[in-house]
Parts: sequence; C-alpha cells; structure tokens
Amino acid sequence: MSSRARRHLRILQLAQECVDLGARVRTLQQLTRLTHRELVRLFFTDPQAIPRGRPPDSPEWYHTANALFRAEASLFGVLYAKLRHGKFAPTDALVSGYRHYRGMCDGEARISFDRAFDLASHLDGIWIASVKSFAIATCPRCDSGHLVAVGGVAAQAEGCPFCKILRRYQTDPRVQMSFPAPPLVDPAQVVLGIDLLLGRDLAGGGDIPQETPA
Repeated sequence: MSSRARRHLRILQLAQECVDLGARVRTLQQLTRLTHRELVRLFFTDPQAIPRGRPPDSPEWYHTANALFRAEASLFGVLYAKLRHGKFAPTDALVSGYRHYRGMCDGEARISFDRAFDLASHLDGIWIASVKSFAIATCPRCDSGHLVAVGGVAAQAEGCPFCKILRRYQTDPRVQMSFPAPPLVDPAQVVLGIDLLLGRDLAGGGDIPQETPA
C-alpha cells in the first residue's frame, strides 16, 4: 500500500472517530481537509443525523461561563496539554484527551467535542486559531491546573473554577449532583479485608495454616 493511500485511510479513520464523538461537519473539515460533500456522503447517509447548529469558534465564552463549565473545560484542556507535551500529534491529543475527559464525567459531559476542538485550537494556536489565547495555570491554593487567558498564567486562587466549586459544594445542590461524593466505606468491610490479607481464619479465630514445602 502506498504512503498516500495510508494517509487517506488514516484521515478516514480520524473522521470516523470524530463523528463517533459528536463532531459537526465544519469541525471535521478543519481536522481532515475533506470537503463538506465528501464528509456527508461518507459519514452522514441519514440527513437527520447531521449535527445542526454553528460550532463554537471563539474563546470568549469560557470567561463568562459558570464554574461547572469552566472546570470541565479546564479538565479537558489539561488532558490535551499533557498529551501534547508527551509528543502526541494535535489530532491524536484531541481525540484521546476528549475520550478520557468524557470517561471521567459522572453524568453527561458539558463540553462537546466541537467545544473541545475550539479549546485545543486556542491552546495551541492551530486549526481555527492563528494565535494562542489560552494557557494552563496551576492554582496556588488547590494545585489544580485550569485554563487562563494568555498573559494570565500567574493566576490567583480566586480565578480557579475548582476552588469556587469547593466553596459552593455544601450549599449548591447542582454542584453536588455534578460531583457526587463517593460512598462512605463500611468499617466492618475494612476489618474483613484486613483479616483476609493477613491470612486469618475468620471462622476459627486463628491464622490460616500455611502450606509447608514438601
């Protein structure tokens, strides 16, 4: 198989992965350079299945979004940035980072694939962005990575969406539903597990006899 054929197959595979993650046609065009007609013919045989609406194309929404959206946007942004630092190609970092982000969400993901594409574009200054608009900052209070505007890397804790969520957790049911606390561990089960690990005979109260070598 020629290298050109391999590249084309990889582009089609990328397009299918993005379609499965909910990408709009315009986003697919930016990522694959395939035409609108090609993409619709190959991946949207049912016209009703074509995602509608204009995809996001501006970073400004992040600065006015609520803390829940900014926290999940930051979660994806940090995952994407780590993959890029690990020498992943932008398209691979986008797809893998978004899959990981979506797998970490307890409920429905707030950040769509098109929104993640917009974030990645403005983090790297690629695709639909000619310059970088976002950077990753580390909160001095909770040590969480989160998105900030370029030039605002020396972030203060007041701008950290995770700190805001923590402050609201006890009084905001919406935050509690979005980030449910793990169930408390039954102390009896902990003792049982320790006994099993130590090899104790739970029925007789003594240690389980160990086999002696022949």
